[in-house]
Formats: sequence, C-alpha cells, structure tokens
Amino acid sequence: MTAKTVALIGHGMVGHRFVEALRARDDAGAWKVTVLCEEPLPAYDRVGLSSYVGAWDPKELALGGNEYTGDESVDLRIGEGAQSIDRQARKITTTSGEVLGYDALVLATGSYPFVPPIPGHDLSKCFVYRTLADLDGIRAVAEAAQPGAVGVVVGGGLLGLEAANALKLLGMTPHVVEFAPRLMPLQVDEGGGAILEKLVTKLGLTVHTGVGTSAIAEGPDGLRVELSDGSVIDAALLVFSAGVRPQDQLARDGGLEVGPRGGIITDLGCRTSDPAIYAIGECAAVEGTCYGLVAPGYTTAEIVADRLLGGAAEFPGADLSTKLKLLGVDVASFGDAHAATEGALEVVLNDAAKGTYAKLVVSDDAKTLLGGILIGDASAYATLRPLVGRELPGDPAALISPTGEKVGAAALPDDAEVCSCNGVTKGAICGAIASGACDIAAVKGCTNAGTTCGGCLPTIKQLLASSGVVMSKALCEHFEQSRAELFEIVRATETRTFSSLIAKYGRGAGCDICKPVVASILASTDSDHILHRNQAGLQDTNDHFLANIQKNGTYSVVPRMPGGECTAEQLIVIGEVARDFGLYTKVTGGQRIDLFGARVDQLPAIWKRLVDAGMESGQAYGKSLRTVKSCVGSTWCRYGVQDSVGMAVDLENRYRGLRSPHKLKFGVSGCARECAEARGKDVGVIATENGWNLYVGGNGGQTPKHAQLLAGGLDDATLVSYIDRYLMFYIRTADRLQRTAPWLEALEGGLDHLKAVVCDDSLGIAAELEAAMSKHVEGYRDEWAGVLDDPEKLSRFVSFVNAPEEADPTIAFDESGVRKVPVLMGMPKLPEV
Repeated sequence: MTAKTVALIGHGMVGHRFVEALRARDDAGAWKVTVLCEEPLPAYDRVGLSSYVGAWDPKELALGGNEYTGDESVDLRIGEGAQSIDRQARKITTTSGEVLGYDALVLATGSYPFVPPIPGHDLSKCFVYRTLADLDGIRAVAEAAQPGAVGVVVGGGLLGLEAANALKLLGMTPHVVEFAPRLMPLQVDEGGGAILEKLVTKLGLTVHTGVGTSAIAEGPDGLRVELSDGSVIDAALLVFSAGVRPQDQLARDGGLEVGPRGGIITDLGCRTSDPAIYAIGECAAVEGTCYGLVAPGYTTAEIVADRLLGGAAEFPGADLSTKLKLLGVDVASFGDAHAATEGALEVVLNDAAKGTYAKLVVSDDAKTLLGGILIGDASAYATLRPLVGRELPGDPAALISPTGEKVGAAALPDDAEVCSCNGVTKGAICGAIASGACDIAAVKGCTNAGTTCGGCLPTIKQLLASSGVVMSKALCEHFEQSRAELFEIVRATETRTFSSLIAKYGRGAGCDICKPVVASILASTDSDHILHRNQAGLQDTNDHFLANIQKNGTYSVVPRMPGGECTAEQLIVIGEVARDFGLYTKVTGGQRIDLFGARVDQLPAIWKRLVDAGMESGQAYGKSLRTVKSCVGSTWCRYGVQDSVGMAVDLENRYRGLRSPHKLKFGVSGCARECAEARGKDVGVIATENGWNLYVGGNGGQTPKHAQLLAGGLDDATLVSYIDRYLMFYIRTADRLQRTAPWLEALEGGLDHLKAVVCDDSLGIAAELEAAMSKHVEGYRDEWAGVLDDPEKLSRFVSFVNAPEEADPTIAFDESGVRKVPVLMGMPKLPEV
C-alpha cells in the first residue's frame, strides 16, 4: 500500500501534538507527514515563554521529540512556511518556491498578536510578546537601558501579565496599561481583580486600569507613552499584549470560509469548507468559535488524527479553565466564573489582609458547582475544577474556607477530567496505577497526564496515595526512617556514632546502604574528619582512601583548583608528581587535572607533594562538592560583565568538603554566553549587568536536566545566602543518592515551594540554614592534610596487611602510546579504548 501524504502548515504546540497523535495511531503506515515550520526552531512550549528569560536557551522550551529523529514518515522543514494553497491541484507553494502535493492538508497556523493602530505603534522599541525572537529583541533593548528602566505593557490579560513578569526578570520596572476596569477581565471578576492588582503592585508593578494608550512617540528614555487620561510614561520600551487574532490569511487567500471575526470555519470534525483541508488550534473556528488555549487545541489535533485514520471523533466542547502563577501570584479561573448562568449563586471569601480571594459559582439550589475564581491561594483548583457541572460534596463556603473541609481526589467520579490539557480522566489514571504505575513519572508515561502545565500533579499524588500505593520511605532493612528523618534525628540528638544511632533507632549491624548514608549525615552535621575513629569503617572504598578507585584496582587523585585557577608552580608540581609516580594525566570536564594509576600505598606520598605546593583534595571521590567551573569573566573576556572567576573561587572555597546526598557541581558564567555551562549544574550562576542570576537543580547523567531560575539580579551577599539555604535544605531533605534535579522534581510544590523557602523564608528556617553552613565553613579542614598529620590514619594506606615500605617490584607499568597503563599482579592489560 502506498502511503498518502498529509501536509501540516505550522509547527507549534498543537501542530506537534497532531504529528505525535497520528504517528502513534498509524500502525499500518497509511500516512506520511510533511511539516512546514516557519520559525527557525521546531515546536517549543509557547505557554512557558517567560521561562526563556534568564535562560536564553531555546532547548529549554523544546517539546520532546520535536525533530522526529529516525522517523522516516515525517519530513520536517525548519524555517520554511507556506506561500499559497492550490486547492484544485492539492498543492502548496512554500516560501522557498517549492511546490508540494498533498492528499490531506492540516492548517495549524495559530494566531498573531493584535497591535492597536495607535500613532507610533511601529517604532523600533515597540514589540509584541509571541515568539523567542520577540523576547530576544526585548532583551537587547532592556539590557542596553539603565537598570530599573521603565517598560510599558499594553494589555493586562494573561499574556500581558506574563510580559510584565518577563520585563521584571530583565531588571526593568513594568507598567501595565489595561483598558478594562481590572486586570485579567476575561478570567476574574471585580473583587478578584482588586486583590490581584494589590498583589502585583506589592511585587513592583505599576498598574493603570480603565485607561487606554493614545499615542507613542520617541522620548528621552526611548519612548514617550501618552495615556487616555492625559498622563505620560517615559519608558525604554513598550510591549503590546492586547490579545491575539487567528492567523487565517493563507486560508482566506485560498478561498476557505472564515468567520466574521476571523478564524477558519470548521465542523465538529475540524474539517473546513474544503473536505481535504482541516484546521486545528487557534486558527480554527470550530462551528464559529475560536479557542485560544492549548487544551482545546490539543483536542482538535487528536480529532484530525483520528479522522485521517477513518474515525469519527468530534469536538466535545472546551474547558476554558486557567491556572497559572503570575509574578509569583496564584490565579485560577474555571467554569462559569462570572456567574452568567441563570439563577447562579456566588459564594465569596475575600480576605484582603492575607491577599486571597475565592469565589464559587453554584446552581440556584447551591448543590451543583458551575465555576469559580481563586487568587492568592489556588491549591483547591486541582480538585474543584473536575467537579464543574457535578454535585458538590459539601457546603460551598466550607470548601473555600481555610479551616473548612477540603475536596479530596477520592471524591471525584471516574469520568472526571483530572488533566484538562490532555483529556485524562481520574479513571484512566487509577487504571494506570492499578496496572503498576506506582509513581508520578510512571503515571505520566502511561497516561500523558501532568506533562503539559502540571496543574493536575497534586491530584495525581492524591490518587496514588488513595489507591493503596505504598512507597516505603525506609532507608534499608536496618532503618525504617528515610534519610531525611535520620538527618533530623542525628541533628536533634547530636548522635555522633553509627553504633549508637542503630542501637536506638534501627536494628541489626547495618549494611552497605545505611553505613555510607549515616557517615555522610555525620559529616554534614559536624566537622570531624571523614576517617575519624569508627567513621572510617562506614565509608565506601573511595571515601575510605580519599581517592577514586578505577577499573584496574588503582586510584586517581584530583587536586582542587578553585574555579579552575592554578599557579604555574602548582602546575609544575602536578607534572612532576605524574612523572615521578608514573601516572596518566587527564584534564577533566570540570577544569581539573586527574592523575590516574596510583597504588594505595603511594597516595600519602602523592598528597604530600601536592599539599606542600598549597593544593588540597578536590574530593572527586566523595558525595560532596566536586568542582566550580568558570569562564574567565570580566577579568579577561570582552563580553564579561562580572568577575566569574573570583565568584567561582569564593564559592568553591566556601562549599569545599560539604558532604551531601550526592555529588554537587557548580558553574559560574561571566555573561549570558554561558561558557561555563552553568545551567547544566546543581548550582548555576550567570552574570548580568544587574547582578547574578541563580539557577538550581541542573544535572548531567543518564537523564540530563537544565537548571531552573531561582532568583535574578542578586548582589554577592544575597547570592551566597541563597546558595547556603538551598544547599542545606537539599542536604536535610533529599533521599539517599538523590541528585538535586530529581529532588527538586519530587519536592512538594516544586520550584515555587523552593523559592518560598529560600527567597521568602516561608518556613522561618533561613537563619538556621545559614548558621549550619557557617559552621561547616568554619570547621573545614583539608582531608588529605588530615591524614598526613595523623599516624593512625596513615597506617590504613597499605596495599595489604604487613606490606613492605617499598613498592612490590612485580608491579610494573606498561607503555601504551603516551599513556602509562598499570598491570597489577597478573591482571591483564586494559583493552585499548
């Protein structure tokens, strides 16, 4: 059978979902897909556009599998759009002039920002907020302006507040101009708008409601923005975010039917007036209605995929619920939020002192939930939204009262839609759990729930708990407590030995799991040497010998080079040590020099040479700080805006020796060009002209993660205090061998909760965390030097019991090119790599 060709014009989030849905269902290979992607990048998360600010890495927003690598049935054409459609011949002329045929055509052209015809709207410092290129332009002007310069956003809706947040992250002072009498007029009512304005004003926004923009002209700071009330704002730039319009010009030119207010008219099957052409997403007017949210867009994509394969799926209507965090403020709107239903009643709890607003819209008998608005605290959204149109499980006022009854996931019927973005019901999630999905990641993989906005994750966690899934928190068979609980026990009781801890709180003699964990906890809560007394017996091989064991039984030695700095004298000593002990040298990815091939009995002699040259243990062997990588920053680089080397050195010297659940790696970049690759580190610091941006939770390994922005525009002291709090909070609460990325992913409340703890001191423990870090800094001592000064510890460094002081002559080093590879006691030579 010869495959047919479906052409897709547009490769945004909805277009990508269509390709995924069609390829997942087309087992027979009935269709080949040609994708025209006008932007220079394949599909990315446009909903999360603000997260691009500070990161400036398009890969951060890339949707999974958006390049269809290895899929021969998908032809993705980046940077190529459609110029015209010949419906009679079923051909498309692309922007490159190529003519492509199709059997079916899917229009996913999305929408474009509406720019009011205000005089001066086309000045060079006026922008829209739609694409990564738009943000790059905004960034260029913002960085050239004075710190704290004013940026005006025309439009106070969802996208307007997102744009204002982006300007704030860029170090600007945002002004929001909204013609309606309140912010977010489509989503919130008058009472909610008042609370929202109060909250965002506290966060540094200046809000102008009930006024329009009359004219824009060039001014002393860049632009002079005149408002309809006669006031004038001098600004560095202006961003239009006054709504969007369906991108339907291609369809109009092709003679397809469009709506009176725009949008490509389709039936419930998303078919246009031409039976061979479909429209999906924001450009489609399904039976005359355009939907500007991603969830209904995904639904249209799934429908067309089904139709092409012979199905009869129809558009079921759209859930226009919205939940997001704007400038750190929770905002949620769902169902009939404005009580438009005849006879609807409103139950309102407005707590201006706490900055929260909650409203439920119910039927005239107060039994059926019709909709609601939540501002300041939207924690109830995940369980209330699926109940829209259903009988409430309790008194409406009690459901939104801080002290009242809460709706749990167990109260939801099986057909309640838990994940509105992907149309996943409670029954589907419970079915996945019953089939063996026992954690969030497994549920995501089975159902796709929680993979878009993440607003349903709290409900999924409740369903996991209520379904009888019990995930043991026990560290091992000897301790029923988790690592975090054992940490608190050690800290509170000041227990200093493994034997006393297991005697009081565990059972048995311990194992290879709990012993190193307890050793790490003891090291994190005190400055005793890692080999102090009976702690030595708890360590694994690497920590026991303060070096990394290699596959042939020898060890590698890594001297610390804070920030990558090394004096000429130290470099010479490293070379001499490598030469004299026959070691193989390798420059690591963390800007260090690794010396391979040392025997246990040689380690102290090697360390002494290095310590005498002023060097310390780089602790490449420990679950601790490994390296702080840096670029040359403002000291040498013409692009550098801060002293990244100096900051890297300070951070490495501060956190060296810090024992943690897993290894830690830092990076400090002197500008946004990111030469130190800071966003791939557990702690990433990137310099801007406004201060330091702090990123956390980035890791390499089998599942690499980019770090996320925790705070921006920080001075040196604030940066260090935030890192202190973040690291100590991680050390106290993470599981055994849990790196920062999965720890942050599993943290209840995620990045928002971490920001609250670290930046806002929501738990009231900031001073305590900083004090714990100060105690570590004051008590630090180089571990190599600690062995060299202690005969008892030195006695451990022998190759075997009663070993002679001189090296065994049977141990030789075999030449292999420029490398020296050890051959130990008959061990075969290592294979060439």
